Amino acid sequence: MFVRSKIFPFLNDSIETFHQWLFNKEEITKLAELNFEDMSIQERINEDLKSAMKAGEKDKLMALRDIKSKLLLEMTKDGGDGAVDDTKSIAILNKLFKQRQESIEIYKTQNRPDLIEEEQLQANVIAAYLPAQLTSEELEAEIKKFIEQVGATSPSDLGKVMGVASKALTGKADGKVISETVKRLLS
Repeated sequence: MFVRSKIFPFLNDSIETFHQWLFNKEEITKLAELNFEDMSIQERINEDLKSAMKAGEKDKLMALRDIKSKLLLEMTKDGGDGAVDDTKSIAILNKLFKQRQESIEIYKTQNRPDLIEEEQLQANVIAAYLPAQLTSEELEAEIKKFIEQVGATSPSDLGKVMGVASKALTGKADGKVISETVKRLLS
């Protein structure tokens, strides 16, 4: 649910609907300067979906609808609590991004530039909601910290380091890259 108090904290609480909101020049300026970092991923996607509809951006709209459908499926699946937090959302977005990357590779081998372009546009939209990926230097520094923390000294300690690193770096780096870095540093 969209929380009005997060986005419009300066509005009077007695105002119930959008049509009752009376904006003066100062409030419009505040709206223009809003920082949406406090919003959940789901709320950001819903807002971007609305603006993509209004702007007529078909490619972006298609990608956002796909993301929203996957999030709704997660919310309604058996045993689900009806909510998707940001960590689950990031995991879903990572999965969708990887699927797009794999599709792009397949289309490259089949020499299909039209499909490559479509998949790349969708991958770019999905990537906008993912946290910034760590560079190889940053990743290596983080993994060195985990190795010291766990006290790993040999390749047999790979599982211990991977357990800690995977949880801490979820969404910030690909699991395969994490694993390769840990193996390289432990050998």
